[in-house]
Parts: sequence; C-alpha cells; structure tokens
Amino acid sequence: MKNRKASIFASAGLIGALALTGCGQAGQGGGTTEDGRTQLTMWTHSAGNPAELEVYERIISDFNDSQEQYEVVHESFPQGAYNDAIVAAAASGDLPCLLDLDGPIMPNWAWAGYLQPLDLPAELTDSLLPTAVGVWDDEIYSAGYWDAALSIFARESVLTANGIRIPTVEEPWTANEFTEVLATLKAAGYETPIDIGAEDTGEWWPYAYSPFLQSFGADLIDRSTMLSADGVLNGPEAVAWGEWFGGLFADGYAGNAGTVGNQEFVDDEVALSYTGVWNAVSALDAVGDDLLILPPPDLGTGPKIGGGSWQWAISSNCNDADGARDYLEFSFQDEYITEFADKQVVIPATEAAAEASEYFGADGALRAFVELSQEYAVLRPETPAYAVISSTFETAAKDIMNGADVQETLDRAVSEIDANIASNDGYGFE
Repeated sequence: MKNRKASIFASAGLIGALALTGCGQAGQGGGTTEDGRTQLTMWTHSAGNPAELEVYERIISDFNDSQEQYEVVHESFPQGAYNDAIVAAAASGDLPCLLDLDGPIMPNWAWAGYLQPLDLPAELTDSLLPTAVGVWDDEIYSAGYWDAALSIFARESVLTANGIRIPTVEEPWTANEFTEVLATLKAAGYETPIDIGAEDTGEWWPYAYSPFLQSFGADLIDRSTMLSADGVLNGPEAVAWGEWFGGLFADGYAGNAGTVGNQEFVDDEVALSYTGVWNAVSALDAVGDDLLILPPPDLGTGPKIGGGSWQWAISSNCNDADGARDYLEFSFQDEYITEFADKQVVIPATEAAAEASEYFGADGALRAFVELSQEYAVLRPETPAYAVISSTFETAAKDIMNGADVQETLDRAVSEIDANIASNDGYGFE
C-alpha cells in the first residue's frame, strides 16, 4: 500500500490562491435545495472554453432533470488558476465533490489524500481508451471523456515535389530518414523546416518531447520501481536523444522563436508541424485535401506520443459520493462523449462515440488521430513524483536546446528527481 502524505504542491502561496480565485465556499456536498435535493458541488477548469462548458451544462441539466435526489451545481475556473485552487481547497478541507484534473497529476492528488476511488462499473471504465483511465495503487481514481494526440502535419504537395516518401503507421520515417527529410526541406527553401512548438512552456515539454526520449529507448523514470530516474534519464539512450534533440536547433531544423499554435504551418513558413489534434480543424480549413496527418518518426523503439488528458474524480471528503458516482455514470453516455469530441476536437474515449463523430468516425477527416492514439500513446509516469519530473525535464530539455552539455544536464535532472523521491520516502513505492 502506498502512503498518503502531504502533497508536494502544498505551500502558503498556493493556499493564498484560494482567496484570489474566489473559491472559498465550494463545500463538500451535502447542502440541500428548497425541494429537498442534495446538492453536489462540481469544479471544472473550463472557464474561457465556451464549447466545453456548453456540453457540461447540457449534461448537468439532463442529469438534474432525470432524477429528484441530487442537483449538480458547477463552478468553472481559468485553467491557469485551477490547480492552485484545488490544492488550496484541499488544505482547507473545502474540496468540491466532483472535480476535473489533468491526468498526470492524479497520482499526486490520490497519494495526498485528495481523492477517493471512482468505483464506477467495470463495463463503463473498460469501454474507455486506456489513456482515459487514471490508475493509482491498483485502483481507478479518474476517468475522462476524451484524449488528445500529437502528429506531424505536412502538405502532400510539398513532400511529393521534394521526392519525400509519405510515412504511414505501418512504415513511419526512421531516425535517419527523418533527418534526411529535414535536410531536404531546408535545402528546398524552408529556413526552419519543422515547428515543434518549442516556444511553448510548461507541461507541453514533457507531453511533446518525452515521447521522443522514449522512442530512443530511454524514459523519465524507471517504471519498474518508480524510485529512480538513474540509468533511464541519463543512460546512453537518453544521451542519444539529447544529442538528437539539441541538434534539431543547432542545425536550424527547428526553432523556438515562433508563436504558440500552428500558424507558421498554416502560412507555409514551415513545411512540417509537430502539433496536436486541437489544431487539426484550422489546418484542414487552411490546407484542405493537401493536409497529411503523419505519425512521428521511429527513433529506435517505435514511434511514441503522449497519452492522458483531463479526467474526472471524486474528492475524498465528498459527503455524497454515491450521488457523485451516479452523475459520472450518467455523464459517460456516448452522445455526450461525441459532442465533446466534435465541439472540442478531441479523440472520443469510446469507440461507439468515435463512430458517431463527424471528425473521428471511420470516414472522418481526423480518424488518423484515433489510430495514432491507439498505436503509439504512452502515459506519463503514474507517480506522485510526476510534477517534479515534469518541471525538471522541461528545464533540462530547454538547457539542451540552448546548447548545454547533454550528459551533465541529464545527470543533474536525475539527481533532482531522485532527491525529491527520497525526501518523500519513495512516495510509498517499495
């Protein structure tokens, strides 16, 4: 059994964030309405995302109308303030019953005692993409309606004009072939052949670039024990990844001076764009039938992409967990999952929802993302140490991008990760 201890996120600064975001009266459920219903409090990170909120409002309205025992009352927060608000509410014992969370953070919140197991029917969770289900200590603590996926966007006309083979899921570009592709495109006049999003910050870095590390045969931590990154984040395969990653920038194949998003590709300033499904519709609108959605290269052990997106959980101090489970079970209907997928442009978590989707059905323009997710998705390490792993990897990868010695940089990252794990008694792993 893994121990539950104070979260690595807790700090006075984060506790103060609760007052700043105005979330101090969320409660733990248990309030009643005038007609005697039990209120279930619910928080989302979706403020500023009207398409997502529209679907949530429909589900909540439908659930509230479907029965007379519970009433879900929701509040939405800006994504940038959301995690701080959760941590602060946990510290004050004021978490809502229902909360969404970014998949990789779930193990930390479960370890810290914020969450309880979902206990949803197995036939429901078994129907979901594996990357849409969050497991900690051999129990399911979170589940989501969708996942996201990364790919390489290209124009078929550009590849064909330059004699470049179009890769497939069955036969992706090899590492050498990918380098040759970039060199060919640079010689064809693209000053920076590929946009890999390096101007972005935060979780994008491990989400986007640790799959390249894993394709080389390395990883962020030794997943067999979850107790150390030594040998996997600083071994020969990891160093080879670092030399390759730094070389993208040193050789002028990639840069970090663009804008966040996919505009450089839309404007044909870059030939390739390593980006996510969320940018696919705008690319389709701009490029039309010339758009190719390609797999990432095989850098040694097969292509990899990041898996795991926003999911739903029940707080440990929810007074009405049965009602929260009733709501969640109701919310995982395929029609809602399809609506999320088509309004947000994300991959539906069930095959039935995907088949009904405008974009992700068998003949949908974005069906390739479903296949990429099924074939290549790798979850970020399911450990409470992930928050430290994430920020440490971001720092290391940026240093490598800027020309730092790869071995020294990765050794330093391993030391920081291992020190955090040791200071938290291994987070309960034995």
